[in-house]
Amino acid sequence: MDTSPHLARAQWMSLLAQADPAELAAAMDAFAPPADTAWLRPAQTGLYMLRGRIGGTGPQFNFGEITVTRCSVQVGERIGHAWVRGSQARHAELAAFADALMQDPEQAAHLRRQVIEPLRSALEERREAASRKAAASKVEFFTVVRGE
Repeated sequence: MDTSPHLARAQWMSLLAQADPAELAAAMDAFAPPADTAWLRPAQTGLYMLRGRIGGTGPQFNFGEITVTRCSVQVGERIGHAWVRGSQARHAELAAFADALMQDPEQAAHLRRQVIEPLRSALEERREAASRKAAASKVEFFTVVRGE
């Protein structure tokens, strides 16, 4: 992870949002919410409009909608946020709670070892498996030129 605090936070928030919900729940089992935990925004599910650009740089167009669940929690003085794809409230709650704990320097190292790094490894393994599966179905096209 990057050493810049804002970039590092963006990276762990992205990882938490992309994590498998069951893997995140198992990793977060050891971390019980302290007594001073307050849910600022309980998990809410809604739709976001995805936008694209023609040719990557051209005019914008509405591509479609995606279901997203968001959540915010305050743990002590730190506030954690999460936005996850789909309608899994527990995933958003755990990701927001982990974000709040990661902002605490005393807990960040322990959380990085117990939650962030295992989730990163699992995500990389899933990506590599998907890449291997796609590569196995690759078709090579070639053109035979007729002599004239």
